[in-house]
Amino acid sequence: MPERNYLLGYGERLSVPIEAAPGGGPKRAPYGFREARDRLAPMFRSAVQEMDSLPETVCPQDETVASLILHPEYYAKSHFPAGFLRAAGLRAVGSRPRRILPDKRSLDSRGRPREPEKAMTTQLFVAGKRSAFRQLAEKAPEWTGGAAEALAAIERFSAFSVEERLRPLTDDDALQPLEIVLHASVGEGDRHILAGYRTYLESLELDPRLERTFFVGGLCFLSLWADPLRAREVARYSFLRVLRPMPALRPFPSILRSVAPATRSISLPSQGAVDPDLRVAVFDGGLPENSPLVPWATALDAPGVGPAVSGWMGHGEQVTSALLFGSVSGNAAERPPCRVDHYRVLDTRDAQDSSYDLFDVLRRIQTVLRQRNYEFVNLSLGPNLPVEDDEVHVWTAVLDEHLSDGRTLATIAVGNNGSAPEDPCLELWRVQVPADCVNALGVGAADSDGPGWNRAAYSSRGPGRSPGFVKPDVLAFGGSDREPFGVIDRSARAIDVSGTSYAAPVAIRAALTVRAHFGSVLGPLAIKALLIHCAESDGQPLGEVGWGRIPKNLDDLVVCRTGCVRVVYQDEVAAAERRRIAIPIPREGLRGKVVITATFCFATSVDSVDPGNYTRAGLSVVFRPNSARFRAGATMPNTAEFFRPKALYGDRGMPRADAHKWETTLHRRVGKLAGSLHAPVFDIHYNARAHGHGDPGAHPIRYALVITVEAKSVADLYDRVLRDYGTRLQPLLPVNRIPIRPSANLFSSN
Repeated sequence: MPERNYLLGYGERLSVPIEAAPGGGPKRAPYGFREARDRLAPMFRSAVQEMDSLPETVCPQDETVASLILHPEYYAKSHFPAGFLRAAGLRAVGSRPRRILPDKRSLDSRGRPREPEKAMTTQLFVAGKRSAFRQLAEKAPEWTGGAAEALAAIERFSAFSVEERLRPLTDDDALQPLEIVLHASVGEGDRHILAGYRTYLESLELDPRLERTFFVGGLCFLSLWADPLRAREVARYSFLRVLRPMPALRPFPSILRSVAPATRSISLPSQGAVDPDLRVAVFDGGLPENSPLVPWATALDAPGVGPAVSGWMGHGEQVTSALLFGSVSGNAAERPPCRVDHYRVLDTRDAQDSSYDLFDVLRRIQTVLRQRNYEFVNLSLGPNLPVEDDEVHVWTAVLDEHLSDGRTLATIAVGNNGSAPEDPCLELWRVQVPADCVNALGVGAADSDGPGWNRAAYSSRGPGRSPGFVKPDVLAFGGSDREPFGVIDRSARAIDVSGTSYAAPVAIRAALTVRAHFGSVLGPLAIKALLIHCAESDGQPLGEVGWGRIPKNLDDLVVCRTGCVRVVYQDEVAAAERRRIAIPIPREGLRGKVVITATFCFATSVDSVDPGNYTRAGLSVVFRPNSARFRAGATMPNTAEFFRPKALYGDRGMPRADAHKWETTLHRRVGKLAGSLHAPVFDIHYNARAHGHGDPGAHPIRYALVITVEAKSVADLYDRVLRDYGTRLQPLLPVNRIPIRPSANLFSSN
């Protein structure tokens, strides 16, 4: 058999730093100073009156929180009202995205008025002494200079009301588990907020339960039992951001979607894992001691976990089977690519009261992740809660924080609520947290591993929150009534099941197979980009299938077909740095139609207090198809559209004008005529922000890029590129021969 054209690595050697292009002109303000002052003065006075009516018990050290909504034309990080806050003696403690209709817009480029229209903007939460808010109401009309100019950026100002903090609760008067989110960090400067919260709840004869606390960024997550009447009183506390029902863990019946059990026995492999040193962490219900999977999986108890629950252990065993062997559709299981460390994180307490102990489950997962450095993780459980656009859940925040360095690839099942009623207000069918993590791979289920596949009816749908709009990221085969998913039970027999619980481990299995094949030359972020890059959507909507179903064959990931070359780039980029990345085209050029597919993935720190500005890093990507063509007076080659940000958001509308560059994944396939291409490049610029404004001290970020160039009329394209770039690009050669046909099914053991 001829040598295979394996994908090319070390594409980062084709990138160079570049200087910035000239910036734009001055900004037009929607309001002049006098107009802005006159609009805001009554808002300031009204807010102060409401704040002064608050009892001292809800204002720790006489501090309170107000709502400041920016005009939609001032959403960019460069327009953060830092000068206004300094002049007023206030500090920003968080934000939410809001869609509003402003009173007025700025004039167009010809000086003509424009009709106001609804647009996304930022609602800032600002904190300070009540005396500072009084001074603002009295002195703002006398301001001059930069602080006065900042008034034009403010569309609305008000006290932060109880109604904005409360989420709907049950109608009965019984005690119910609640989740409390405070604007408070773990730092010394915010201790008075927690102390005041404790004192206030004790005055309401409620137990604050401060021992069950998560600090993530500038937020503090707590649990509480209260009836709806006293919950409303709790929501009066000034630094309380949101009060909502505590979600339960996804209930066992909705995770396990079993159909009629099969009767066939399975022959298990006699050998160990392909790469016995390669391990993946699975967090689930446990693995029985007598499981036939023990030769390839280690059963571990997460710290603090109590006695096991048989049903959840059954689910954990099935998830582990899916990861090791895929769907067992024949009579024999294939040799797994790696070993599994299965951590039991569920116990009898969770079975009795899954909502209240949800924090305990997350803490067990967090403890293991802090103690062990896993490059690959799978999570097939989570809260029974669809993603919200204006809030980040504690599960998402904790996991995104851990994954922010790009050293770990985590697959997370998106949930099985895709058939929920079409209620546009509740959107119960949306992906469930923590599959909305921007640094993880949210995995939905396809109903078949063959042609003619669709999203499985039960699989949760997108969109996610922006940033993180494309969720699920990908689909993998998860089974359906017509084509069930085969897992191995304790008797080494096949059981037919279906659910996203099995699709997620199938996706990480594909990633692990690539890692076992090539070794550590490809990092987790590059493998994530490769899975997305090679996914096939068959033209189905992003909200249904994400970027598509991951390839079922190893060949489709690691081998370049005739007339095709694929290159992987892995690199770091510093804050504000600009780099030019060459797209590998032979020097003598091509002919006919050329198709370029590109996928950028990067990892980023996050701001859980600022859902609309959640990612701290963004990549601006510009495509320059012909490096020899310049417009008159330009210093940079002409640009052409590539990633099409408006097309990404579809009917839901673009959240904000620059939303696209804050997405952690960019992916598109573009056709061009060969004559239009000459030394094509991508120019990238790393934008850094923190809490919605610029962050010049941000750390470098890791990114991975996969580019495929296809020209069917050039059969030897791979060889031409390798000849021209051979001193910099190298084929990635296997270090372990996968003991199956290279074109064998990654979804199934046949």
